[in-house]
Amino acid sequence: MRRTVTLAMSLALLFPACGDGAPSTIVLYTSVTQDTVDAVVAAFEAEHPDVDVAVFRAPTGELSARIAADLRGDGIGADVLWLTDPLSMQQFDAQGLLLPATPDATAVPAEFREERFWGTRIVSLVVVQHRAAVAVESWDDLVVAAGDGGAAIPDPAFAGSGFAALAFFALDDRYGLDYLQRLHDAGATVVAAPGDVVTGVAEGQYAAGITIDRIARDALADGAPLQIVWPAPGAIAVYSPIAVTGASPLATEFVSFVLGRTGQETIAASGWLPIDPTVMPGDRGPQLTLDWALAFDRQQELLDAFRAIFGG
Repeated sequence: MRRTVTLAMSLALLFPACGDGAPSTIVLYTSVTQDTVDAVVAAFEAEHPDVDVAVFRAPTGELSARIAADLRGDGIGADVLWLTDPLSMQQFDAQGLLLPATPDATAVPAEFREERFWGTRIVSLVVVQHRAAVAVESWDDLVVAAGDGGAAIPDPAFAGSGFAALAFFALDDRYGLDYLQRLHDAGATVVAAPGDVVTGVAEGQYAAGITIDRIARDALADGAPLQIVWPAPGAIAVYSPIAVTGASPLATEFVSFVLGRTGQETIAASGWLPIDPTVMPGDRGPQLTLDWALAFDRQQELLDAFRAIFGG
């Protein structure tokens, strides 16, 4: 039976007393959307009825605080980490928290994996625009939109997706920091998170903005007056990584399940693009990737450069 552990609960709740016939337990720490986690864990437990997955889910900042508290005690309480973006996972890898493991990751493309963690789904950063706004067809057009009716971008110091956008533009020779300066000069506004971008565009505060495709699709399904644009030369691909942090063989088995066919189909059914291209074959649209290791090494430098342009 799956249990979701909140911040207010004691870590001891994650470890039930074991006895003859008691199910084995693995602990998952995650920042992935609740419906996706619930669906994947339910599918895993259906195939492994003798395994109980205890879930601690929180936003990235709260999850990091929980892990820091763990480390002040007896060590990290998770067997598996499943996070929203590679930057957070690289931080924990640098701390030595990720264990060597050999899950079946044959379906994960090389650009969406590292030595100790593997992508599970792709979060695509796209442009969302108000239906009444001048059409945006490319990332360069977003500068025009910022001048015509305003543009919103997520804060890279708050949202991992915001940092992904910052890192991509700053490190790509086609754009560089000059692109961000042009956005600023044209009137772009920094908001907290991708959801705030969608809300602001839907309400007509901004003509367009950078957001996560699923958030925009959900708003569109609810009747928001939006258009989703896959801007040329492509959407910015952010992969959601998973890693083993506990010694139990079940941790590696869970990771293999998430990366396997059933796990990937479950992720797709929850509304995300699975990392395995054979699960949703066909044209996925052009995807732009970035060097996450370089972005991690230059994180503070990039954030400082962003603040120098946009203030804050």
